[in-house]
Amino acid sequence: MYLFFTLRFCKIIFCSLFQTSGIGRPSLYHALVVIFLEFFAWGLLTMPVISVLNSTFPDHTFLMNGLIMGIKGILSFLSAPLVGALSDVCGRKLFLLVTVFFTCLPIPLMTINTFWFFAMISISGVFAVTFSVVFAYVADVTDEKERSLAYGLVSGTFAASMVISPALGAYLMDRWSLSLVVALATAVAILDVFFILVAVPESLPEKVRVSPISWEQADPFSALRNVGQDPTILLLCITVFLSYLPESGQYSCIFVYLKLIMGWSSKMVAVFVGLVGLLAVITQLCLGILIKNLGAKHTIILGLLFEMLQLLWYGFGTTMWMMWGAGILASIGSITYPAISAFVSVHTTADRQGVVQGMVTGMRGLCNGLGPAMFGIIFYMFHVDLNEGENQNATHSTQTLESYTELMPGPPYVFGAFLVLCAIFVATFIPTKTVLETNIPLDTHYEMERGQRVPGTLSPLITGRGSGDPTIL
Repeated sequence: MYLFFTLRFCKIIFCSLFQTSGIGRPSLYHALVVIFLEFFAWGLLTMPVISVLNSTFPDHTFLMNGLIMGIKGILSFLSAPLVGALSDVCGRKLFLLVTVFFTCLPIPLMTINTFWFFAMISISGVFAVTFSVVFAYVADVTDEKERSLAYGLVSGTFAASMVISPALGAYLMDRWSLSLVVALATAVAILDVFFILVAVPESLPEKVRVSPISWEQADPFSALRNVGQDPTILLLCITVFLSYLPESGQYSCIFVYLKLIMGWSSKMVAVFVGLVGLLAVITQLCLGILIKNLGAKHTIILGLLFEMLQLLWYGFGTTMWMMWGAGILASIGSITYPAISAFVSVHTTADRQGVVQGMVTGMRGLCNGLGPAMFGIIFYMFHVDLNEGENQNATHSTQTLESYTELMPGPPYVFGAFLVLCAIFVATFIPTKTVLETNIPLDTHYEMERGQRVPGTLSPLITGRGSGDPTIL
């Protein structure tokens, strides 16, 4: 009886805390603050993580970096659908709290035990899906016309959080100590958790929540299994896979690469990250103009072209100005994925938006796991593993590196450029006709353009679906 009343009391406290707390009505700005604080905390650790990673794994820095981030990405891919489905049942606020808490949990371990710090980073991938919950929160508080702009603001807030934090973290580490940077990052993470508890209102009312989830909702491969059933979705997903695989690998190691291979100082890397992030924010603001004048498909191809060029510059570049040039190209190439999302939102009927976006997001999640591991393994195969300071003398890694470093110091980037070239080729076959006026799905348009029916469960029966003439097929 005592246990029953205790559980009942805890349930009342839980409901009052998560259902009625919060400041104001649920809004986009609540989600933006949550994203900014989380990634600002991790941005402070950009330079410290490089030093700690190199001192913890001096012989295989790039390989371990790739494996750590690869495991985290794969775990995130596997858990994202389950966390998203559970948020449909239990509400967004609870899982915003859970994802932010566990994503930031490894931060204090950096000064306690570095091995467990990196182990916890890998394991935290199970809950490191804050973006998924934030996008669901944003979808709850915006209508369809505002949603694309809102998603762009979320992505822009992420980039903005990386403009100042790496430089600030590097300055504090050089001026004072690593412990101060870790303490500040921990304080920002605690502030984020406290903000969710106190200020963030629940965006999903109980009356619109779904019933208990099914395995299909929690299956991370369910969306991927449907990719091949629609020709246009297949082309989009192949494009995303070939372009985001090297992009995710690049994000996982570019800071390490600039510091350990190019010999940049921590302050220079921090300034580089900040300026490239600022340029990326400006580029995102110009995305609407590009799509209006070029169209979504050609904007996608333009972004892929700049991505390929910056990967080639990173792969063959040996001087500082070439790295800066590659960074500028990378900021322009950041329009690719938002352009793909815009293409989906414009060229897909309203009843299929979630399905197609889920497939594209699932492909990106898979790349978040495979890309870092791919870059780490290629670096390891080419023996690109350097230590900081005086430890760079007479190792088998540097002896092997000397034979080709003048030609190609970054082999994974060159391989990534080849993958993006393949993505450009695939993207040229993406249909460009809109479906908004006739309400005809993408695969039907593909069939009409090709003059033949494409088999698959997503091939629709056009009769009665829109104003188009059924005899068109």
